[in-house]
Amino acid sequence: MSSNARDLPDAAGFLHLRNLEKGDPVSPPLVQASMYHLPGDGQAPFTYGRGENPTWEVTEAALTHLEGADCVLFPSGMAAIAAALFTGARSGARVLFPSDGYYATRVLAEGHLARFGIEVVERPTQAFEDGGFDGFDVVFIETPSNPGLDLIDIASVTSAVRAAGGLTIVDNTTMTSFGQRPLALGADVVVASDTKAPGGHSDLLMGHVASRDPAFLAGVRDWRKFAGAIPGPMEAWLLHRGLETLDVRFDRMCSSAEVIAARLSDHPRVEAVRYPGLPGDPSHDLARTQMLRFGFLIGLSLTDESAAEAFINRCPLLQPATSFGGVHSSAERRARWGDAVPGGAIRLSVGCEPVEPLWAALKQSLDALPS
Repeated sequence: MSSNARDLPDAAGFLHLRNLEKGDPVSPPLVQASMYHLPGDGQAPFTYGRGENPTWEVTEAALTHLEGADCVLFPSGMAAIAAALFTGARSGARVLFPSDGYYATRVLAEGHLARFGIEVVERPTQAFEDGGFDGFDVVFIETPSNPGLDLIDIASVTSAVRAAGGLTIVDNTTMTSFGQRPLALGADVVVASDTKAPGGHSDLLMGHVASRDPAFLAGVRDWRKFAGAIPGPMEAWLLHRGLETLDVRFDRMCSSAEVIAARLSDHPRVEAVRYPGLPGDPSHDLARTQMLRFGFLIGLSLTDESAAEAFINRCPLLQPATSFGGVHSSAERRARWGDAVPGGAIRLSVGCEPVEPLWAALKQSLDALPS
């Protein structure tokens, strides 16, 4: 895989430990405050809970360390995406999206951006570069696509968009900064849902925006402050705790997914498998170039809806749930949300269970399906 973006930081979650004084708490303090002591002229590091919070700041510092760029924290991934889009696009702008990307992003664009005089254009991931990018003010990239796991060439697209005078926003939710480095590949802005692998324990909603453009991030901070899209201190604290183990969890999840994807592709009940790490996957060559790991998400197709539901619900080590990236493996039939996929298409999120017991449970559930 690519070495051009292997500038991975170390120990992001432990960044705060470098500046502790004797007797300070090792765990960062959880500050639940809407007001701060503010005598005099009102100039202070913290003034009001909608604008600043010490627990946000320590978590943003850890994310900044991971991204190699300043970050702004949000109460969900969609809040981060909305902030980036409404900061980057003005009335009359043209914005390009992948037509097979995360459905909620498309709903936001079609139902809300369009109401403000922003032209929304969509292209399928596999043909995303067709037609070029002249006339687009913002190009939103999602790679791998969710749930199809098709890839977009980040370096190629961001270079072409920049030459055309546009801004690129990359949703890096599925990979995290340990699996893919969009800013190092030319992206202007990264957005991500930290609800997934960064939090890791399926107990929080959180997201962030990262950029090396100070003016853009100033606009994002203003959006957060005046739109009121602020994270809760408790959720920020939980995310910081998750970041402390993200590196080891992500490594385990990706390594297990590589093993399981190969075995799924050989199972007679499985009709098709999508995983960028498989040598026969249509995206494999690009994945080797731009990704540091192949990820923990696997797409598999069974014969129909009933087979998919039976496989998921009968497997004792699978949680039938939406979302992904938790320590427990989960799966869902994506057609139930309206994605343009077959009824038997499943998105499998590989967790941190030992790989052999996990595979044994998956195989047992597949073996029980009628031939």
